[in-house]
Amino acid sequence: MSKKIKNPDNYQAARFCAKCGERTQWTQRSSDGHPVEVCPSCGSVFYRNSVPCAAGLVLRGSEILLIRRTIEPFKGYWDIPGGFLEYGEHPERGVVREVLEETGLEVKPVELLGFYIDIYRGENEYLTLNIYFICEIEGGEARPLSESDRVEWFNLDELPENIAFWDHVQKVFADLKEKRGLKCEL
Repeated sequence: MSKKIKNPDNYQAARFCAKCGERTQWTQRSSDGHPVEVCPSCGSVFYRNSVPCAAGLVLRGSEILLIRRTIEPFKGYWDIPGGFLEYGEHPERGVVREVLEETGLEVKPVELLGFYIDIYRGENEYLTLNIYFICEIEGGEARPLSESDRVEWFNLDELPENIAFWDHVQKVFADLKEKRGLKCEL
């Protein structure tokens, strides 16, 4: 049995059932207490899945490549090259595409750093599953492209202050520094 609840976290609800057109409602599953959106008429469940993203930690010794964003959210902030995966796109292919689109560099993912959850607060809010790869440069020339006005190398011990998506990126940098055997002071 589940009980009716309010829309959790102001999540963008489906609002109407894709199968029968009935207005959906939020309920709390009795099995685990997790909020789900369901159709009270036909019982269809609309899951709140995290949106997958992939990002490339492009390294040169103890330096990392960052871009300065020209789009919201976080316009004017420094960011790790990456973005939303396309439908059916493998994360390793997605990181290669995103880094090329944002920096002009052809990269090869050589190691998975980890998975990080965050909220993307743009025109709509999305819970995101961020997949970070350590990448090697295979070709190209670093330059600002579609979503940035600057591309710069920063020492991992001297990162700029205004970094986008800091809620999870601080953990990314801490994990990267630990993996590289660097002292972590974030």
